[in-house]
Amino acid sequence: MENNIRRFLEGLNGKTVALCGIGGSNLPLIQLFGKYGARVLACDKRDIEALGENGRLAKQYGAELHSGDNNLKDLNADIIFRTPGMRYYMDELVQARKNGTAVTSEMEVFFDLCPCRTIAVTGSDGKTTTTTIISEMLKAQGYNVHLGGNIGRPLLPDIESILPEDIAVVELSSFQLISMRKSPDIAVVTNLAPNHLDIHKDMQEYIDAKKNIILHQNAFGKAVLNLDNEISDSFEEYTRGQTFKFSCRAKPENGAYLRDDGSICMNYYGEETFIMNASEIKIPGLHNIENYLAAISAVWGMVSPETIRSTARTFGGVEHRAELVRELDGVKYYNDAIGTSPTRTVKGTLSLFDRKIILIAGGYDKHLSYDEMGAVVPEKVKVLILFGATADKIEAATKAAAAYKEGNPVIIRVNNMEEAVSAARANAVSGDIVSMSPASASFDMYKNFGEKGLHFKRLVNEMK
Repeated sequence: MENNIRRFLEGLNGKTVALCGIGGSNLPLIQLFGKYGARVLACDKRDIEALGENGRLAKQYGAELHSGDNNLKDLNADIIFRTPGMRYYMDELVQARKNGTAVTSEMEVFFDLCPCRTIAVTGSDGKTTTTTIISEMLKAQGYNVHLGGNIGRPLLPDIESILPEDIAVVELSSFQLISMRKSPDIAVVTNLAPNHLDIHKDMQEYIDAKKNIILHQNAFGKAVLNLDNEISDSFEEYTRGQTFKFSCRAKPENGAYLRDDGSICMNYYGEETFIMNASEIKIPGLHNIENYLAAISAVWGMVSPETIRSTARTFGGVEHRAELVRELDGVKYYNDAIGTSPTRTVKGTLSLFDRKIILIAGGYDKHLSYDEMGAVVPEKVKVLILFGATADKIEAATKAAAAYKEGNPVIIRVNNMEEAVSAARANAVSGDIVSMSPASASFDMYKNFGEKGLHFKRLVNEMK
């Protein structure tokens, strides 16, 4: 174990550490910090009954539970680990800092202590798939990879066993990046578009948070930016080390790109290398070609073209991303619950198929515009099934589109997922495609997009 890791962990002895949020990701930290003599407070706004098994396990692992609306009041903690979903500038955290409490996060501490190379991915869309592709390529090349972050797995609990020759591949959200002051060795920005404006005070704060992924790199760092996305491309102004760009439209000075003939190539300081044809990528869609271009640019020099090709041909994608659930009566049902923003649904589900589809959409309102999506829907959707808080906004944007006319698409309003699946089946005929891609977050009815996707899959699989 590296000396700085040992110093941090042994320094926890006798300290009071508050962990915000009693979810699966914090349970291993309760065990780790308790092992080194810390008094651990597990804080959550949900009551004890709502915490269920996680609450029971937190107590079993030795944590003191602080639950309810006042769970952060009078903690008297030496260190507070905020959960990414908490507003960084919320009153309780601001006051804690004024009182001398160290307010940090699992990911901040991991980056401070991590002994191995780090590759991190952020963006509005494509983060999880790009992060997973990078991990799969590196593993296939023989590296020992630690995959985690916003992808759902905390990495700090593994800190004792990570070796300098390993590689950590991390997905980072704007909520994690907003307070980070250390950047990864290799930073990837897939794209940036309005998102999470229900949490961030404005679009600029969202962009500034994302920018932290490159701002603290040194001259030996590497930034991978999307040449086709204006905001991502503009980050070049702040890069200090190597800058790679990827593009589906143009040949970058350095980086992977898609040629007009469908081939994917790498231009590396004027040396061009053919890698593969885009048609060799197993997971469909132009957005997944972009994800591969980003991943290839990130691992170039570490992974051979042969390994890149092999990964592309075999990697089947990540759950909840244009995932084929089943085919019944000639109708294919897809789960695209990851479509948590209008741009994600437009670039994903609405770009994949060669026919108009039946789309199930709607959910929690992140205060985003649906005008761009509305303009596309009449061209791509035959039946639009809506429910949730954003249903009105999606319907209004669709009806405002130049191509909209009565019945193009048919718009059906329902109250929940059960009714949505039933309406989809009732309106589908053999050869149709049904996709559940909310173009919204899921917090109005579900804990997260994964829970929403699993509910959809269960209902589809239960159909007789």
